[in-house]
Amino acid sequence: MGLIEVRNVSKSFNGLPVLEDVNLVVEEGTTVVILGKSGVGKSVLLKAIIGLIEPDAGSIRIDGHEVVGMKRKDLNALRRQMGYLFQGAALYDSMSVRENLIFPLERREQLTREELEERIIRQLEMVGLEDAIDKMPAELSGGMKKRIALARALIINPRIMLYDEPTTGLDPITAREISYLIKELQHRYQPTSIAVTHDMMCARIIADKVAVLHDGVVEHEGSLDELEKVDNEIVRSFFATE
Repeated sequence: MGLIEVRNVSKSFNGLPVLEDVNLVVEEGTTVVILGKSGVGKSVLLKAIIGLIEPDAGSIRIDGHEVVGMKRKDLNALRRQMGYLFQGAALYDSMSVRENLIFPLERREQLTREELEERIIRQLEMVGLEDAIDKMPAELSGGMKKRIALARALIINPRIMLYDEPTTGLDPITAREISYLIKELQHRYQPTSIAVTHDMMCARIIADKVAVLHDGVVEHEGSLDELEKVDNEIVRSFFATE
């Protein structure tokens, strides 16, 4: 039994199927990458796992608790155990870096101003941006925003981490740096993680297991070494682009 279990999940919008009978098991402490091209349902699956979208059919269980149909109070309690790295970083534009990192902490923990400052500085040091503490998001590059967003997501020490296209919009060098940073922080915090991406380089760096999603269906899953040997045109297409 995995910490996260997706069983026979289907979802349609306006009669068009986006997910069709999807199954996925994520063991505690591991990182599963859902690999797929744009528009195949990766982000929909991620939103269903966190309870932002309710599937038409199927079950999603986290630590034995059914997410589908869960009461809002219980869902909010579950989400407090989760960190989420949004595709566009999603920093609050009107808040400084310091204020962006304070925001999730103040909602979860009772800390003094000195304790808050210590946590924030320590977190920024881990992503190499302690000097950016008083900057505004508009003053940051795309890579810096991703680093700050990663620091914000992990500052609550989440049990579960969800990454939505963590390297999209970044140049190849920065994308590689972010991928290795994710790997390093995964090792440090050891959350159970799901990352959705179409970036094969990122998958190679961070994944313990990969599930290839195509047209709402999981084509294959396994280690990257296993997938390289699969005789399937969809799976082979990802390796061909490297």
